[in-house]
Amino acid sequence: MIQRFLHNYLLRHQNRANQILHLIGVPLTFGGLIGFGIAGEWIYAWSAFVAGYVLQFLGHAIEQNDAGELILLKKLLGIPFREFGPQTQSQQNFDQPSKKSSCND
Repeated sequence: MIQRFLHNYLLRHQNRANQILHLIGVPLTFGGLIGFGIAGEWIYAWSAFVAGYVLQFLGHAIEQNDAGELILLKKLLGIPFREFGPQTQSQQNFDQPSKKSSCND
């Protein structure tokens, strides 16, 4: 299960800008919320949470795919979603072995 998650995560975060935005955004989202929350600075806590998510969503916009939370919401609502960006989809198509018919002559 963890291996599948990591494989999927790596496929969905291939663009360097998306990776950098996540490297900043994920710790800001959760670390800022917890750190400022413990300090009782709730305005900063929620600001860090929102700013971190904005960075992550911006990264997915660059990657041209939906963020994981958005995919879950769209699945529940029956709305089409884009799990992988165009770069990943073309790579996946290239990586898949071609189906050749085998004939026994």
